[in-house]
Amino acid sequence: MRERDLAATLRAGLEQSGAPHLGPEQMTALMAYLELLHRWNRAYNLTAIREPRDMISRHLLDSLSVLPWIPAGRLLDAGTGAGLPGVPLAIARPDLDVTLLDSAGKKIRFLNQVRRELRLQNIEPVQARLEAYAPDFPFNAIISRAFSSLAAFAGAVRHLAGGAKLLAMKGRHPADELKELPGWVRVHAVEELQVPGLQEDRHLVIMSVSP
Repeated sequence: MRERDLAATLRAGLEQSGAPHLGPEQMTALMAYLELLHRWNRAYNLTAIREPRDMISRHLLDSLSVLPWIPAGRLLDAGTGAGLPGVPLAIARPDLDVTLLDSAGKKIRFLNQVRRELRLQNIEPVQARLEAYAPDFPFNAIISRAFSSLAAFAGAVRHLAGGAKLLAMKGRHPADELKELPGWVRVHAVEELQVPGLQEDRHLVIMSVSP
């Protein structure tokens, strides 16, 4: 699929989703990120999604679907992998300072390349295990789509949470996982996400934790 067609697919998806308007520079940056991800993925297996057209819905539009719930300030993408959802969010929201945390060296090398080539000043790739990560500053929100359960996510980031929102991206409505959360986790909302081109359920669970 040609780059122009991919850009048109992304633009149509953004319009269908009702996402905030993105300027030409932001659209160019998203397409450059997509191209880098596709190129690196062939050698480094960063994501199981191989085709750029599928990456638009499953990665870019999926990441951007949570924009209405992202507060200003510092955002931690815990277990970011190839930079999802952190990189698309940083492109769409220049006001965010996004820390991209992952323990895999190849993924952090990729994200450093993304930062250089796209000249994204508001992302910071960090190679570390989440449980051992000890930044010098608090976060306004912590997001992840990498955890198998809500309880595992809350437990892994509890030492970082403070007053931060915890934003867990999930597939089907996680009714059973919600029942298994410990008492120190407060669930504020479960939002249904609309992702154009994705024929699957997507939800965002918004939580906070007690110290």
